[in-house]
Amino acid sequence: MFELVFLGTSASAPSMRRGLPAQIVLHNEQRFMIDCGEGTQRQLLKSGLGFKRLDKILLTHGHLDHVGAAAELRERTGIAITGPHKEDAFWLDMLPQQSQMFGFAHTPAFTPDSWLEQGDKVQVGKCELEVYFCPGHTPGHIVLLCQAERLAWVGDVLFAGSIGRTDFPRGDHGTLIRSITETLLPLGDEIVFIPG
Repeated sequence: MFELVFLGTSASAPSMRRGLPAQIVLHNEQRFMIDCGEGTQRQLLKSGLGFKRLDKILLTHGHLDHVGAAAELRERTGIAITGPHKEDAFWLDMLPQQSQMFGFAHTPAFTPDSWLEQGDKVQVGKCELEVYFCPGHTPGHIVLLCQAERLAWVGDVLFAGSIGRTDFPRGDHGTLIRSITETLLPLGDEIVFIPG
């Protein structure tokens, strides 16, 4: 059984400036983070979870509000960064420009320790996450599915009552709709989608 800790959410915030998504997933003795926007470090300390118990950082896509704290967390803790898909490398390379454009503190570019591809499986303790390539919001967006718990972390592909934006560079509305209809919807009604 999973315990989810939401450190922030862009779904409830009207602007990227307020959205600092990060989700800590606790499964048995394992803790992994899905996305870690700028401000995650402060939220981790406030929550009492701290840095030491994290086992893995997983990224759904390369937008600043989902990856802004990743490089600093890796530097502070030595925890590997996994994902997103390599098609989002240009977003990670543009982090300094993204942070300047949106008024955040300087965020350095980084490369994850490993990229994720369609069909990959990520093991965190006894928890196996299946990787689904779902471009559209960004060209390298991925979704993580735990079949055993019937949970899918969908980043910004879906929101409560809406879908992700496609007006950023290399976003594509038609591709996003195909990702939703051909990849996510066939997973079935019993899957709970957790947006970023």
